[in-house]
Amino acid sequence: MAVAQPTKSKAASKQANNANPKAKSQMHRRSRTAPGACCYTCRLRRKKCDEGTPMCTACKHLGLVCEYKRPMWWSNNDARRQHKDDIKMIIKRKKLSEKASHTIQTSVSSPPGLSHSLPTSATFSDPLDRTRSASIDSQFAFNFNSPPNVAEYGAYNPHILPSHSDFMFNMSPYEIDVKTERQMFVNDVPTLRESTVSTFSTYHTPPPAGTILPSYPMDGEWAEQVFQERRESLTEETLNCNFFDFSQGIASNTRQVDIELEENDQRLLDHFIQFVLPTIFPILETNQHGSVSSDLILPALQNNKGYLHCCLMIAAQHYKASMNIQGEEYDNDIMRHRQATILALCEALNKDENHHQILDATLGLIFFQSCVGRFDDSLPDIPWHQHFQAVNSLVTKLDLPRIVTDATEQHNQTPFNMTMTSWIDILGATMQGRAPIFAHTYREKHLSATNPSLGLRELMGCDDHVMYLISEIACLEALKKEGMDDITLCQHVHALGDQIGLTEAHETGPKMPFNANGSLSPKQLSKNITTAFRLAARIYLCSLVPGFSPSQASCVGLVEKLTNVLNFIPSGHGGFDRSLAWVYLIGGSVSGMNSSFRQFFNDRIVQLGDAANFGSFGGVVSLLHEVWQQADNSQPSPSANGSTEAPYISWRDVMQMRGWDYLLI
Repeated sequence: MAVAQPTKSKAASKQANNANPKAKSQMHRRSRTAPGACCYTCRLRRKKCDEGTPMCTACKHLGLVCEYKRPMWWSNNDARRQHKDDIKMIIKRKKLSEKASHTIQTSVSSPPGLSHSLPTSATFSDPLDRTRSASIDSQFAFNFNSPPNVAEYGAYNPHILPSHSDFMFNMSPYEIDVKTERQMFVNDVPTLRESTVSTFSTYHTPPPAGTILPSYPMDGEWAEQVFQERRESLTEETLNCNFFDFSQGIASNTRQVDIELEENDQRLLDHFIQFVLPTIFPILETNQHGSVSSDLILPALQNNKGYLHCCLMIAAQHYKASMNIQGEEYDNDIMRHRQATILALCEALNKDENHHQILDATLGLIFFQSCVGRFDDSLPDIPWHQHFQAVNSLVTKLDLPRIVTDATEQHNQTPFNMTMTSWIDILGATMQGRAPIFAHTYREKHLSATNPSLGLRELMGCDDHVMYLISEIACLEALKKEGMDDITLCQHVHALGDQIGLTEAHETGPKMPFNANGSLSPKQLSKNITTAFRLAARIYLCSLVPGFSPSQASCVGLVEKLTNVLNFIPSGHGGFDRSLAWVYLIGGSVSGMNSSFRQFFNDRIVQLGDAANFGSFGGVVSLLHEVWQQADNSQPSPSANGSTEAPYISWRDVMQMRGWDYLLI
C-alpha cells in the first residue's frame, strides 16, 4: 500500500530546486540515458539488463541476439510483435532442453511419479562416443599398384552395440508444478515468508485431485517402471568437453574479451563475436551443448596477434557479404587486416617460435575464409592450398602425426589442430584431385584397433572411418591420373566399395534428429551426416570408373538416396546445410535434369536466405548452377549397350575453366 507523502508548499519546493540545480541536472540526465543503455532485447522482454558487452548476461544465457543499436524491427509494431514471439519460442525450447538435460535430484520419500532421477551416462553408454569399431592391425599401407588383398580391405569389422533408441518408446511427458511455502517465526511471531514452485516431468498419468500417494516404492515395482519409462526422456549424453587439446590452453568461462582496439576495429570484433562465431563450428557446438566457438576462439584473440587480425578480416568480409555492401571502406578493412595477418605470421616464422599460434592463425585463414568469404570477391588473396603448405610444415614440426598414431603414448586429448588439418587435408585433396598429404596417418588410424578416432566426428559430424575412406578414394584418383590400368582401377574401386559397406553395418536408416521433448539429438544428427557423407563417397568412387555417366541407374539411385537422407538434416539458418557443402557438391554434380535433388537443393537455398550466398555453400551454389547449365546443354552420347547416356561434366574442370580456386568443405 502506498504511503501518502506530506505536501510541500510551492515556495519550499522552489527553494529546494534552486538550492541544488546541479543535482537536478544529473538526475534528469540519468533518467534520460539509463533506458538507452539497456539492450533492445531486454527492453522488448521488459527485463532488467546488466548492460554487459558484447552481450548482456540475460541474452547470453538464453542464446538470444543482444542488440544495443536500434534494430530495424523496433520501429515496426508487427515486426516487434513477431520478434517477441520468436524470443518466447527460443526461451521455451531452452527451458525444455535444460529440464531434460539436468538430473532431477530426489529423496526416498518423494511421491512416485512426481520426481525421480534421470538415467545418466553411467547407466547407458553410446558406443559411438569414444569406442570406435575394432579392426585387425595389419600392414598400414595399401598397395594400389597391385590387385587388392581381400583380407587387407576386410580388416575393418565393426561391432556396434545397440544404441539408446533400441530401448526407447515414444511417449509424451507430463509436467507437474509443486508449490512449497515456508514461514519463518521469531519468538512465535511470523516474519519472513517464502514461496517456491518446482516443476517436475513424469510419464505417470497425474492422479485425480485428492488422491493420497504412497511415500515409498512398493516391492520395487515402481523403481523398475520408472527405470523403463524414463529412457525416452533421457537427453543424449553430451560429448566430452575436454576431448580436444586446444593450443591456447584452458577454455574461457566468459565471453568478455579484454583487447584494446580502435573504434572501427572494435566494431569489427563485436560483429565477429555476435554474428560470425555462431556459424563457424555448428556441429561441434551441437555435440558439446555449449558455446564451444567462444571457448576456443576468444582466448586465442587475446594472445595471438595474427589470429586477431585474421578474425577482424573475416568479420569485415562477413559484414560486407551479409549486408551486400560495395565500397572502399570495408575493402580497406579486409586488406589491412589480411596484410597484418600475413605480416604477423612472417614475423613469428622468422623467430621460429610459437608454432602453435602460427598454426592457429594459418588454419583460421583457410577455414574462416571457407565459412564466410565470397567466392567472387575480387580482392587479392593467397590461395588456400598455399597456406596449407605452411600448415603441412608446422604440423610436421610439431610432430602431430606421430602423436596421434603412436600407440605407446597415452593421450587423453586429441590435438584440435590436427583434427582441423585432417578435415581440410582430406576434402581439400578431393578439390585438387591429389592424394591427401597425411594419407598414411589416416590409413594407420583407420586400421588401429585401440585409438582410431581423430575427432572428425566430434568436429564436423562425419564418422572418422568414412573420412579415412574418402582419403583412400582421393589417393586412388591420384593414381588413376598417373596412368593406373583400368582393370586394377576397377578392382580397387570394388574393394573400397566393400570397405564403405562395412561402415554401415547395423545402421537403421536416417531419422529426424530430435528427442521426444523436441530438443536436438546430436547422436542422431551425426548418424544422418555420416550417412550423407557415405553416399557422397560412393558417388565419388563411382565417378572414377571408366565410362562413368550420371544417367546410369546406379548413380541415379545413389543421388535419390542422398536426397532422402538430406531431408532428415535440419535446414534454414539454424540448420546444418552449410556444413554439408562437399556432400551437396558431389551429389549435385551428377544429378540429372529431372532429379529430385535439384528441386530439393533450390528449396534449401531459399530457406537459408542470404546465408546461401557466401562461404563454401555459396561457392557450391554457383558451381552447381554452372555444371547443370553445361550438362543440360550437352548432347547425350551412345553407350556400349546401344542406349544414350548423359555426358559427365566434371565440376573440377568447370572450376578450372572459370578460374575458381577455392575450398569447398
